[in-house]
Amino acid sequence: MMRNVKVLQHVNLFSEAIAVREETYQPIKRVTKTIKTKRVESIDLLRGVVMVIMAIDHVRDYFHYDAFFYDPTDLSKTNTALFFTRFITHYCAPVFVFLSGISAYLYGTKKNKKQLSFFLLTRGIWLLFAELFIVSLFRTFNTSFTYINFQVIGAIGVCMMLLSVIIYMPKPLIFFTGAAIILFHNTLDAVHVQGNDLQAFFWSLLHDAKHFSFGQYDVYVRYPVLPWLGVMILGYCTGTLYAPGFDAAKRRKILVLTGIGATALFIMLRFVNLYGDAALWSIQNDALFSFMSFLNVTKYPPSLLYVLITLGPALIFLSLTERPLNRLTEKLVIFGRVPMFYYLAHILLIHVLAIIAALVTGYPAMVILRGPVDATAQLKGYGFDLSVVYLIWIGLVLFLFPFCKWFDAYKRKHQSKQWWLSYL
Repeated sequence: MMRNVKVLQHVNLFSEAIAVREETYQPIKRVTKTIKTKRVESIDLLRGVVMVIMAIDHVRDYFHYDAFFYDPTDLSKTNTALFFTRFITHYCAPVFVFLSGISAYLYGTKKNKKQLSFFLLTRGIWLLFAELFIVSLFRTFNTSFTYINFQVIGAIGVCMMLLSVIIYMPKPLIFFTGAAIILFHNTLDAVHVQGNDLQAFFWSLLHDAKHFSFGQYDVYVRYPVLPWLGVMILGYCTGTLYAPGFDAAKRRKILVLTGIGATALFIMLRFVNLYGDAALWSIQNDALFSFMSFLNVTKYPPSLLYVLITLGPALIFLSLTERPLNRLTEKLVIFGRVPMFYYLAHILLIHVLAIIAALVTGYPAMVILRGPVDATAQLKGYGFDLSVVYLIWIGLVLFLFPFCKWFDAYKRKHQSKQWWLSYL
């Protein structure tokens, strides 16, 4: 009997020791897990900033009176406020495509190459579908889909599908392919395929922004794929700087030096006015407009100079913002974590608000669009001052913030169990 009691005492002591050890171990295990899953917030922050800025241009498309009469970068008609309202949104598409390349690389650090290739292929197909049908529907509310606008989401989708094959190339070759596309694609600026046939259409998809009419269908190719593929490839290569174990101080140094170098190269090439952009700059009536002419680079398709002046400062931003978040940046990061959700939601909301504004001011044609807002004859005379555009933009962003915050929390909680969340 006494022997059994002693055995029980030893068992109890052993159990207590295990319990104490587990209590001591648990916090260590939790800390290890936190470090392992930590994100580099500067990437989400930059994405969030450009997503918020992007909405200015989309609100302007639906609300600005002057949009019906001239391009905001037309120096013979624009004003300073309107020009820079447009110019700051130039940063959005290249940064978004570039960060998509970085994200693709980081996704690949957790998967093998076959899994990464499959993800890029299927996500690319999904994004192309979303552009042609979901984004198009939200922009127009036209269920016949007679107005198709191939823009940034579709271009990212096609580039991802191409990247799903490119990742099998040796890494140095991947980098040189992306760099060569960016450096030399402007040699194709003078190449145009005339007509309205499939040959002209496929060349347009590759490098020549153009409008096509196929029967009742109007197709606008605004984002030719070739230069955007170069941007995504360079983003994918930059992702190596964010690989687990890469020295953070070294990464920041590389980013800031590369960013400064790209910006300096832009200034030199733009100054000599010989190569890098089809639209040359010129001296204007005053110094400010001359500076605007200097900055007025080509987006459709994105020229070498356009890429340099947008991605150069973006790299510097990534270097300087790799620090703890503050009250403002922790909110901007949320938009950067749910880019597709925000993109679709803001397009839908802008159109709904525009319908209300059009109906209130006597323009019911805004309900269903069969072309761009600025090309819809029934809407001539509709629109508001640029200050109203900014007020609507601020209200839009503030309204969408709690929805994005909710979806961000849902996505982070369920992403490991629900595969489809990786596609948003």
